[in-house]
Amino acid sequence: MDFRYIAIEGPPGLDKTRLAERLGTRLDASVILEDHDNPFLADFYSGRPGAAFQTQLFFTLARHRQLAALRQRDLFSQATVCDYLFERDQIYAFTNLDDNELFIHKRLFELVAQDLAAPDIVVYLQAPTDLLIRRWKVRADQMAEEGLSAPVPDAEYLAELNEGYTHFFFHYTATPLLVVETSQLDLTWGDETVDEILRQIRSMGRGTRYYVPRT
Repeated sequence: MDFRYIAIEGPPGLDKTRLAERLGTRLDASVILEDHDNPFLADFYSGRPGAAFQTQLFFTLARHRQLAALRQRDLFSQATVCDYLFERDQIYAFTNLDDNELFIHKRLFELVAQDLAAPDIVVYLQAPTDLLIRRWKVRADQMAEEGLSAPVPDAEYLAELNEGYTHFFFHYTATPLLVVETSQLDLTWGDETVDEILRQIRSMGRGTRYYVPRT
């Protein structure tokens, strides 16, 4: 396959991690999964002053550490699938930070981003906000049944974040981009759905392609 380094992106709630794992298995690829263990995340969801900036910086540096270990020689020896794009930092920063925090973050981002390899293609999973809200409610109920708990973003925040994703990828031109509208997709990422995503990737050229599954 022409694309050796695939990044998957999209707002939270679409199970990008499972899709990355399924694609990695199909392609015999190494898989890079974002580490969601952030000590400031609970404070961010509770609204503690300053927690948004701390959370953002921690994620930025953690993602950079993961991707900095990826070298060009690794990409030639084996395909790689990552469940995030490093530039997602900009989406969350613009959504969560004030002007002064955003200024500092932008300087840090530009400094650390320049030594990272760019993906060969980005798969952007697009979804309406009401679907994201339903997915989060289902996830919260499942975790509650298992005796687990996790911060759940509210509907207003998800709507703002989803708008940020839409704006970012509308202007994205850095790599080939496959936009997948997920409203009618099996988001458990079963075999048939993964097969179709792979067909779309393998037939991609330059620029942006929009894939809207039919029911």
